[in-house]
Amino acid sequence: MPTAPPTTTDASVEAQVFWLRFQKEIAAALIVIIVALIGFAGYRLYANRREAKAAELLGAARTPQEYQDVIAHYSGTPAGATAYLLLAEKQRNEKKFAEANTTLQAFVDKNPEHEFLPTAQLMMAANLEAMGKTDEALATYQQVAAKYPNNFSAPLAMISEVPLLKAKNRIEEARRVCEDILTKYRMPGQPVEAGHDDRMETVWAAEAMRHLRSMKPPEQPAIPPGAGAPGIPPMIAAPKAAPAAPPVPPVSGGAPTPQKPK
Repeated sequence: MPTAPPTTTDASVEAQVFWLRFQKEIAAALIVIIVALIGFAGYRLYANRREAKAAELLGAARTPQEYQDVIAHYSGTPAGATAYLLLAEKQRNEKKFAEANTTLQAFVDKNPEHEFLPTAQLMMAANLEAMGKTDEALATYQQVAAKYPNNFSAPLAMISEVPLLKAKNRIEEARRVCEDILTKYRMPGQPVEAGHDDRMETVWAAEAMRHLRSMKPPEQPAIPPGAGAPGIPPMIAAPKAAPAAPPVPPVSGGAPTPQKPK
């Protein structure tokens, strides 16, 4: 019975056949990849040059108009974002607090993940305070402290709250803020054991301590005269002194001595 000859497979022949059948598709894919690589390299080159030009202009900017030019022409670059903050500082120095806050709000809206976002919000709170809007300023400081507890802006926001609270006669709240700063924002050191604390003082802790010293201690309730010490049970309180005995009337020298009956 005749048998079929074994089928031989030549890899090189199959590769040639595959290339002949799909050479157009393979060539098109390679062209797309090459164009994409060239485009990405060109974009990075353009972006790097654009960022370098923006940084150069920002370094030379000195006036509000020059900062606005950087913002207008180089939006989306690190220099463009920084130009918002420098422009706002320039406006604040010129006492244009409302305009400065408008600039800062634009920075916040366009750069919601920027590392200087807490700084921008602190600047806004300071401008509100300068405009006499102390309630809004206090609320902004509190938001920054609550939202960014691990940022350097948090203790700065908290210490900025204290004068506003004191001015509103909210002394106990101001005291609590200072105590929180002393608890949270000292430099790491030995743990507190048996009243011993080796943690280093920071500028925030030192300022909080200064405010605490300037505050009067909490007032104690007045004790009415004659009242016992608070918290002492009546059974162990000091006994009251017994009333003095009435004086004995003196015996007159001319009075007759009574006689015994016989």
